[in-house]
Amino acid sequence: MSNEHKENIKRSVKDHWYVKYEEVGFPSIQKGWVLPVERWADFDPFILMAEDWFKRGTFSDHPHRGFQTVTYVIDGRLEHIDNAGGRDILEPGDVQYMNAGWAARHGEEGVGDDIAHTLQLWLNLPKHLKKTDTSYQNIYSEDAPTVDFTGGSVKVFSGDIAGVKGPMESVVPFTLSEISLNEGATYTHKLPETHNAFLYVLSGDMDFGENEVNLTKHGVATLSFDESGNKDMMSEFRIKANSRRSKVLIYSGTPIKEEIVPYGPFVMNTMDEIKDAYRDFHNGKFGPPAV
Repeated sequence: MSNEHKENIKRSVKDHWYVKYEEVGFPSIQKGWVLPVERWADFDPFILMAEDWFKRGTFSDHPHRGFQTVTYVIDGRLEHIDNAGGRDILEPGDVQYMNAGWAARHGEEGVGDDIAHTLQLWLNLPKHLKKTDTSYQNIYSEDAPTVDFTGGSVKVFSGDIAGVKGPMESVVPFTLSEISLNEGATYTHKLPETHNAFLYVLSGDMDFGENEVNLTKHGVATLSFDESGNKDMMSEFRIKANSRRSKVLIYSGTPIKEEIVPYGPFVMNTMDEIKDAYRDFHNGKFGPPAV
């Protein structure tokens, strides 16, 4: 059967759970693991996702190496500072992309007395890209293209989705979409069939996938996918909203299939490379502090 006549694969929810939160020491306030790091092999190319509520002083100057971060601001204001002179403030609905590459050194701070509420995803870099140059990109909510449909809309931050291309320029391509639905509305989200994908419910009450799994705010799900399928074919994932103001983030990417060692602020392929990263940082190879 030719690709043009092949029916798109219909995705289901593979696994689902709710984020559990714990209070942490001030100036940090609360943390939850959306994607727990010990399951990184299930989430490949994604490593972990943390949901944090924090005030200024929690994530001041610190290093990274070997992966990318994607930070979505849920509430409050987030100030980005890096040691290459970058400084900006992101507000609710904005996203920051960072390629840590070989040697990132930055700070992520609440602004003034704000409590910043963020989702930070760690996205792996394959071994041959772990020494790439460090880069940052801010995507403001109003600059991400939005496609309206009956009963809702999809905003595209990264990847080719719903006929538009998101502005994020990631070293490793992936998709990130924010889908908003009114009560009773349905939407079929299309993703490359070989992409591993997960979702996080920001608000509302929704049914997901062919198996119609119900999730509400703080719900997380991984999606079924065909890793051996056709990367040029799209799959379909059905969403139905059961309440007003239902909103979900959906992320997807191609698995990298490499063993990794996530340790502290670094993600490398071996423990020896982790030790090298700590040594380079302490020897000043990451540059001056981000202040």
